[in-house]
Amino acid sequence: MRILLIEDDTVLGAATRDQLVADGHSVDWVQRLDAAADHLAVAEYGLILLDLMLPDGLGVRFLRDIRAGGNGVPVIILTALDQISDRIEGLNAGADDYLVKPFDLAELGARVAAVARRYAGNPNPLVRLGALEIDLAARAVSRAGRPIALTGREWALFEALVQQPRRVFSKGDLEERLYSFDDEVDSNAIEAHVSRLRKKLGRSAIETLRGMGYRLGAGE
Repeated sequence: MRILLIEDDTVLGAATRDQLVADGHSVDWVQRLDAAADHLAVAEYGLILLDLMLPDGLGVRFLRDIRAGGNGVPVIILTALDQISDRIEGLNAGADDYLVKPFDLAELGARVAAVARRYAGNPNPLVRLGALEIDLAARAVSRAGRPIALTGREWALFEALVQQPRRVFSKGDLEERLYSFDDEVDSNAIEAHVSRLRKKLGRSAIETLRGMGYRLGAGE
């Protein structure tokens, strides 16, 4: 999933970005709200992580503005403001979750995954695909109880297909989800990821629709 991280604390921002990347997400990290608005204008995000106190304004006002403009991207607020009134204001402005600093990075990862599942319409983290057992919460795939090791980007691509099993993803759709602005993307990167996933999960795990893109298959 592609995530927009809006956080002006450089230490926390770097740690959060690195953890999310290690979890297989792509992350665009900005430290100002004007930069965040520029990013939203040109890229599609699966999630925003939003600090409330930024150098050029209040995150809650930014949240109200994007909701008023019709942007329904999931938002998790990350802030040191821990009063009940602050939580209520953030949730009423359109946030999906609220995490108080300092927070555990593993907990953040779990909340990110939970919000993504809700928006995909599949709150159940356990999915079966033929002989494959997929645990979206644990970010794990197994066959007959034996784990199948996937890289971060292989998981990110497969997770996108699993969460929206009827959708056909174009190559561009998947590149948007897997890579941030700072990443260099080879022209055949998606094809290479799909090829490796088929070797690990079985050829029928991912279906190719010629001229259109990829869709979750039936499994073996």
